[in-house]
Amino acid sequence: MKLYLDNCMFNRPFDDQSNIKILLEAEAKLKIQEYIRAGLYELVWSYVLDYENAKNPFRERREQIGKWKQYAHIDMEAQDGILDLAVLLNQYGLKKFDALHLACAITANADYFLTTDQGILKKAELVKNIQVKDPIDFIREVSA
Repeated sequence: MKLYLDNCMFNRPFDDQSNIKILLEAEAKLKIQEYIRAGLYELVWSYVLDYENAKNPFRERREQIGKWKQYAHIDMEAQDGILDLAVLLNQYGLKKFDALHLACAITANADYFLTTDQGILKKAELVKNIQVKDPIDFIREVSA
């Protein structure tokens, strides 16, 4: 099973854990990463993740997130098809970078796009060819 984790997912463990929802999402994300390391899931990476991560002002976070690229089975580079799909997704009301992330995941034939971004999750039903989930719902679904 191929998974694309967006930048919000990679940053979730660094967020304020005093909020129970954030804590649960962080724990679910860490479990997903454990499964990726064990080879149970294939990680999809992209140039969009590289770009956004490079902009992270926190060096430690940037370095820790960047290490995940080594686990990627697929690393999506910029291509016309991705940009065309991102334009279409943007017309559904997704922000430009969110649309680019999703376009990379769809083009890579990822099975799931995992995010903690409520803006993306609210528009999940508009996105075809991939399941968009938060980490808690993903763990709940694959554990059932």
